[in-house]
Amino acid sequence: MLKTKLQHIETEEEYSELLKHNDKVMLCCGRMGSMCIPVYAVMKNLEDQYTDVAFRDMDFDIPAAHVIRRLPECSTFRGLPFTVYYKKGEVVAATTSIQNEGQIRAILDKAFEEPK
Repeated sequence: MLKTKLQHIETEEEYSELLKHNDKVMLCCGRMGSMCIPVYAVMKNLEDQYTDVAFRDMDFDIPAAHVIRRLPECSTFRGLPFTVYYKKGEVVAATTSIQNEGQIRAILDKAFEEPK
């Protein structure tokens, strides 16, 4: 299990329930490494500002992580973490490698903007 302050997804059932019960999800699949830890920290910092988004992490090395690794949107990714944004259960954005707060905010704002 990852040692972050985020809620963890550890099974395929938890993953399915997460998407079923949350319209907006940011899920970061990684390890406790130098490219991943800053993303987890930004996610934790943004939780209070994006209260309608479920921020979760998943250990890249657990069996259930295949649900992220096998996504078409992640098929060309080579660096960790794999970060996937879901809206109403559908992938609306996906990134690989380190992202700073500005980059993550831009993705959240674009991926989850409400139609006018």
